[in-house]
Amino acid sequence: MEIQINTSNNLEGRQATTERLEALVAERLSRFGDRLTRVELHVGDENGERNNGPDIRCQIEARPAGQDPVSVSDQSDTIDQAASGALGKLTTALERTFGKVTNRKGH
Repeated sequence: MEIQINTSNNLEGRQATTERLEALVAERLSRFGDRLTRVELHVGDENGERNNGPDIRCQIEARPAGQDPVSVSDQSDTIDQAASGALGKLTTALERTFGKVTNRKGH
């Protein structure tokens, strides 16, 4: 499973953030590792300098081998919260996707 992290230029500590997010993705998606070819995570500050609501958006696209990509997103006040929320949604979506494949093979 290849992991690619993309952050917007206006986020502080991009290198440390990238390393932390890569470790988080690898840990949370490890059980799907042999079924995923690539995972792309995009993090950006939606509101810039303005303070009106959750402004960090995390979008994750996972590419299961031989299947259509699965994409989810989450918004929150911090990078870690947005990434964790999106990873939770992705885990649910992947369980559903792989469950459907398993059920089809059983019939």
